Order: sequence, then C-alpha cells, then structure tokens
Amino acid sequence: MTAFILVAGAHTGGWVWREVAAGLRDAGARAYEVTLSGMDGGGGGAAGPGVDLETHIEELVRLIDRVEGQDVVLVGHCYGIHPVRGAADRRSERISRIVNVDVGIPEDGDPALKLVPDRTDRERVLSLAREDSAGTLPAPAVEEWQRWGSVAGLPAEALARLTEQAAPQPLPTLTQPLRQSGAVAELPTAGVLCTANGSSIAVVEAMVGLGDPAFQALADQGVTFFELGTGHWPMLSAPRELVDVLLRAAAGEGHQVSATGRERPAHLRPFLMDVKERPRERTGRVDLHLPDADGPRPAVVFVHGGPVPAGARPTPRDWPAFVGYAQYAASLGAVGVTVDHRLHELTAYGRAADDIAEAIELVRADPRVDGDRVALWFVSAGGLLAADWLAAPPSWLRCVAASYPILAPLPGWGLADSRFRPAAAVRGAGRLPIVLTRVGLERPEIAVTVEEFVSAAADCGAALEVIDVPLGHHGFETIDPTDESRDAVRRAMRSVLGHLGAGTD
Repeated sequence: MTAFILVAGAHTGGWVWREVAAGLRDAGARAYEVTLSGMDGGGGGAAGPGVDLETHIEELVRLIDRVEGQDVVLVGHCYGIHPVRGAADRRSERISRIVNVDVGIPEDGDPALKLVPDRTDRERVLSLAREDSAGTLPAPAVEEWQRWGSVAGLPAEALARLTEQAAPQPLPTLTQPLRQSGAVAELPTAGVLCTANGSSIAVVEAMVGLGDPAFQALADQGVTFFELGTGHWPMLSAPRELVDVLLRAAAGEGHQVSATGRERPAHLRPFLMDVKERPRERTGRVDLHLPDADGPRPAVVFVHGGPVPAGARPTPRDWPAFVGYAQYAASLGAVGVTVDHRLHELTAYGRAADDIAEAIELVRADPRVDGDRVALWFVSAGGLLAADWLAAPPSWLRCVAASYPILAPLPGWGLADSRFRPAAAVRGAGRLPIVLTRVGLERPEIAVTVEEFVSAAADCGAALEVIDVPLGHHGFETIDPTDESRDAVRRAMRSVLGHLGAGTD
C-alpha cells in the first residue's frame, strides 16, 4: 500500500491537505498530513526556539521511520520541498518517489528563501533575520497571498481559511541552506505544474531545449510532469484533480520531457521564410544586419524573451527566428538589430533593461543608422521590457512591436509591483504606433495578459494595431511554417517599417 507523506508550504500546516488526504485514503492509499514545528496555524503562536530547516527535516525523517512498508511517496509543496528533499536524502532507501507540487528542485546549499518570488519580500526576510535570526515572518494578509503565487481557482472561503489558519514562518527555516549528500538525486521525481501560476510542461521543455546543463536533469528517465489548470494552492483549489495526479505519479505515470538532441528544439528550427542573406556585424552583445543602402537607415531592434540561462548555446541573437527577422528587415531597407541581454533569471529584468538601453545607444550612434528612426520589437517574455518605452516614449522611438508577448508579469514571478507592466505603461504611450502579433493558440496564462493590454490600450486610445495568427502557437515562426504565419510576419514587418518611413518594396 502506498503511503503519501504530504508536506505543506510556508505559513501552512497539514490542514491544507485535508481533502487530498481523504481522497487518497478513499483510493486505498495511506496519507499523512504533516504539520511541522511552529506551523500549528490559527493565526498566532510563535514557533519555539531553535526551529529551523534542520528541525523540519528531522521531523520528517522520524515520520518516515515510523511508516511501515517501502512504498513511501514524499509530496512537497512550495517551502515543503526543502524538508522533503533533506529527509529523502537521509532515507533514500525508504522513498519510492518525490512529488514536487508547483515548485522547482532545490540544489545543495539553496536556502528556501531562494523560492520567494519577489525581491522585495526576500529583502524583507533578510532584514528581519538581521534583526532577530530566530524570529518569524508574519503570515500574509488576505490580499498578500497573490505575491507568493497565483490564487486562481481558490474559492473566497478557501482564501479566507488560508488566511485565518496561516502561521508565522520561522525565519531559520527560510534562511538555513539545504544540505544534500546526493542520494536524493537518484530518486524518481514527478513535478505537478500549476499553469495558472505560470509553469507548464511547455516551459520545462523550452528550458531543457535551451541546452543549459543545469536543466538536463529534467529530461532524465525518472522525471515526469503533470499539469493542473489552477493556481499555486491546488490542494485547496483542485483537490480531486490533485488526488488523481498523485496516484498517477506514484504509479510512475506522467509526461517525460525529451532530452536535448533527440529532436531539434523549437527555437532552433528554421525561420519560416527564405530571406536573402545580408552582411552581419557584431559588436559586443549587439549584431547589425545591414541593408543595401547609402546613407543612414532606420533600425529595428529585436528583443528576445527568457529567462535564457547564461550557459545556453547558441545565444538568442543566433537563433533562427531572430536572425530571420533581422535579415528580413535588412532585405527591406532597414538595419536589423539583434541583442543578447542578460535575462538569465526572473530577478534580472532590471539588468536586462539596462542591457537593452545600452544596446540602443550603441545602435543609434552608428553612422549607418538614422538615430531618429528606431523601432523596438519585443518577443515573448521580452514583452515586459517594453514597459519603460511605452510609459515615456522618446522622440526617436517611432514604433513598438511585440510578437506573442507577455504583457503583464505572470503570477509567481515576483514582479507584481515592479515597473515591468506594459498593460499599465501603455497609458503613457500617447500616439506611439504599437504593432501586436497575437497567436490564437497561446497559453491561457499569457493570453490573459495580452487581452488585458489590448483592453487598456483601447481605454486610453493608444494607436494599437493587432495582427492575429488564429492557428499560431507561441514561437510560431519556427514551429508553424504556414502561409497564414508567413503572411502575419510580412504584415507586421511592413507595418513597422512603414512607421519608420523605410522603403518596403
């Protein structure tokens, strides 16, 4: 009989698993809803002295030792994955599988604080820890849970219960590094990805396809994935569906991601159009694709998305889609510009914005570029970087374009209060032309941000042109080589160049 040990995330205890545990027992399994020290709930009661991550790991180890049989599945949600991984590392011979519920796989030496999505919240934790290293982090107010993950699907009464039962989190549980011997790495693992919180199998496949060694373990034979169309607390918003997923995970089911090399990753497939090759020059992180033209020409700067791991090769400016777009712009009389910016993790949007601003200055200073006629074209998660330029467009910026962009931070990204919110910034765009290429088969959590942007643009009278690709996917230029897709690329490019006053014949 399978025994599920269910470990909750920050500020919560075993009570959050009540419905899931009941469903597992009804299916013939055993279930243990764990409340770790200091997490008794009820909205009060500080943790006792000395409660840290090691305390929680040892409590799980003792529970594992009491559970009869060998078929033990450890389930960790959010913070809970840290004590789960620590305990599994010490009792690997007893564990048949680990299930990560809407959380990544921490590495040796990672503190749970690394999981906190918002930089301001992380700094707050560190500040509190400096004042009192053994203190606690107050439980979130009802309106603050969204900062820790999407509350999509949570009924109002469940959100109220989450707030009422939440406990202050002992700071040492968040700041103490997780130590692993390596034994846990050999255990089969399943990931439950909550799509309303911004994670999905498609995102995992994209990260593996980027070729960075840090992500190749996600394509191992013993790693599988499931999706749930809900927010960060599926045990409260979709308990029945989570029960089904846990039972299937314990049986070894789930989607396995293809390892790099079995199939060419989507971002490295050919551009959907044959474009005449133009000269290409590289300076630092910037490539210029040059037209056949005398005198300064307008420029289109293409801004990739991410995060793209620092070790990914090739880098985005050498990906077929960006080379194709830049060469296409050059073939029509403009300077096509590709840039490698340093959006290597979600916390690096500020650094990436600085890289783009620096690249633009370099481009505008080039004598072959008309520095007063520049367009910026943002792609995918690079769309958030459009916010600064929409909020206060400089005179030389003649057009902003975006292809299947993310136009508001996704839940769980920790950017809710940041400046990177194009859907809000568009109110400052005035009459700046905006060309948006929208795909009909977009991931729902991204499509919501696009519709929010379109609505905001309409409300403020922005000069928005929408080009639809009804049967297009995210990244359609290399995965949907159809006449419809090619027509959309032509229309978008000619619109952008028209706003630049560039010849497009």
